[in-house]
Amino acid sequence: MSEPREAVTITPYPDGPLVVRGPAQLIDEHGEPIARSRRTVALCRCGASAIKPWCDGTHKLSGFRTGGPDV
Repeated sequence: MSEPREAVTITPYPDGPLVVRGPAQLIDEHGEPIARSRRTVALCRCGASAIKPWCDGTHKLSGFRTGGPDV
């Protein structure tokens, strides 16, 4: 009998990053694994981070919004 897997959750934060919790494997555009040093990581959604794929908080300065045009 196999042991239960630990859950992976991905939470989109309003006007911010995607927060990944748990043992998710991240893969780059070339199919190569991306090393993680933490179990919880924040992934950039705004495209302006200097440390992609990780969020560096630049979304706050850039005015990034996740809502529609009327937000």
